[in-house]
Amino acid sequence: MTTATPAIRLTGLTKSFGSVVAVDSLDLDIAEGEFFSMLGPSGSGKTTVLRLIAGFERPTSGTIELRGHDVTDRAPFDRDVNTVFQDYALFPHMTVLENVAYGLRVRGIPRERRRKLAREALESVALGGFGDRKPSQLSGGQRQRVALARATVVEPKVLLLDEPLGALDLKLREQMQVELKELQRSLGITFIFVTHDQEEALTLSDRIAVFNAGRIEQLGTPAEIYESPASSFVASFVGTSNIFDAASSQTLLGVSGVTSIRPEKIALVAPGTAERAGAVSLPGTIAEVIYLGTATRLLVELADGRRLTVLEQNATARADTDRRGDAVLARFATTDLVPLKASG
Repeated sequence: MTTATPAIRLTGLTKSFGSVVAVDSLDLDIAEGEFFSMLGPSGSGKTTVLRLIAGFERPTSGTIELRGHDVTDRAPFDRDVNTVFQDYALFPHMTVLENVAYGLRVRGIPRERRRKLAREALESVALGGFGDRKPSQLSGGQRQRVALARATVVEPKVLLLDEPLGALDLKLREQMQVELKELQRSLGITFIFVTHDQEEALTLSDRIAVFNAGRIEQLGTPAEIYESPASSFVASFVGTSNIFDAASSQTLLGVSGVTSIRPEKIALVAPGTAERAGAVSLPGTIAEVIYLGTATRLLVELADGRRLTVLEQNATARADTDRRGDAVLARFATTDLVPLKASG
C-alpha cells in the first residue's frame, strides 16, 4: 500500500462552525489502496472530515490533496471520489440497473456501454439477476450492494463510506463487513470508512484513526489500536479496558503512571494459589456474572470498591452455577499492563 504519493493528504485541515471547531489542524496521509477507517463517537469530527474530502464542506483552513493534486477548492463533481451513504440514496423510480448506470449516463457513456458496465458491477456484488427490480423490491443488504455497485462502477480513485452499514441488523452487518472487505480487495480502490462501531473498524481496516474532539487521538493498525491504546480515551472507546489512575497503579500494581489491562488478559484463580513471578494478584469477590454465549463477563469487586471486568472464554460447556459472592484472585502479568497518556 505504501507509495510516494498518498491517495489522500490532509494538511492543517480545520473546519469551524461558528465558535465550534469540528476539525482541528488535522494532518493525515491515506495510502493508495488502503482500507482506512475513521472511528469515533458522535461529534468527534470524523464525518466532517469525510465531507471535506468529498467537497460537501469547505475547510476553514488547510489543504486537501488527491493523488498529489490540490482539490481543496474543487466542487464535489470535480473530484475523483464517490460516496456511499447510510440511507443508500437510490432513485426509487429507477430499476436497479438504471440506478447503477446513472453515474455513467451523467458522464456521457453510450447506452449499451453503460448497461454492460452496470451489469458487470452488479455481478461484482452478487446481484447479477436483479437489474430489472426496483429498490423497493430489495432487502436492506441488497440495496446497500446496489449503492456500492453504483459508487464503484465509475471507478473512483477513492470511495468514501459514511456509516454505510448502520441501518442493517447485526447478522446482515457482519455478512456485509466480509463482503465489503472482499470487494475492496478485488477493486483495489482506496476506501475511507466512517463508523462509530469499534468492532466494525477492527474487522475491516488496514489502519484506523481514532477521533476525539476534532483531533486524531491515535493512528495505527487494528492490533496496535486494541493492544496498545495510547490514551485513556482510546482504551475506553475501543473495546473494554480496566483503567488504573496513577495512584492506584502505584498502590495496587507497583508501577508508575496511568495504566490499563484488557478483561481477557485477567485470569481468576482461587485464593491461596501460589504467587507467580511477574504477575499481579488482586483479591476480590465476584459481584456479577454475565453469560455471553462464547464468553462469560465477570465483575470482580476489589477491597477498595473498584470493580474489574474479566472475560473468560467458554471453551467448554460450563454448568449454569451462580458464582456471585465467590472469593477470587484477579491475576495478570505486569507485561500485559499498558501505560496510557492523558487524552487530548
